[in-house]
Amino acid sequence: MTRTVFYTATSLDGFIADPDNSLDWLLSRETDENGPMGYKEFIQGVGAMAMGATTYLWVREHDPDWMPEKPAWVFTHRELAPIAGADLRFTAGEVAREHAAMVEAAGPDRDVWVVGGGDLAGQFADAGLLDEVVVAIAPVTLGGGAPLLPRRIELEVREVERNGELACIRFAVRREPPA
Repeated sequence: MTRTVFYTATSLDGFIADPDNSLDWLLSRETDENGPMGYKEFIQGVGAMAMGATTYLWVREHDPDWMPEKPAWVFTHRELAPIAGADLRFTAGEVAREHAAMVEAAGPDRDVWVVGGGDLAGQFADAGLLDEVVVAIAPVTLGGGAPLLPRRIELEVREVERNGELACIRFAVRREPPA
């Protein structure tokens, strides 16, 4: 069954990017992409991606040769340049309206990955469509920046691992508040 997963990294104080939208604090960390909760295993289970405009622009700026490996929805109200040959769908629609198409594109045995943007992940949660949050916590505090999840979401710990310098936690999203 297709799940919708927010797979990301955060600073210890809960920011996914610093105030300048930099990820230098993360990219300098020792990790093993083949290790526990690593990228290689995760991406093999992904069939479609969702991201906001800030994530899309950051990736394009920092990796000009980047090509999404899966069909990708970019949620934006801006006019953004597409990537020739990429399966990109720019939308200003609500996540609930777009989700069925993402699930269909992912297929029954693959997941939808909410790539970046805590607010976008929160919109999926608000619509009852977010199933998991998988977060790698870096041993650094930033003091400000883009928050991991800028709203209350009840979670349940499912798995805890260490990958290099990162503490990795898999959470299930609770549909009902705890009793």
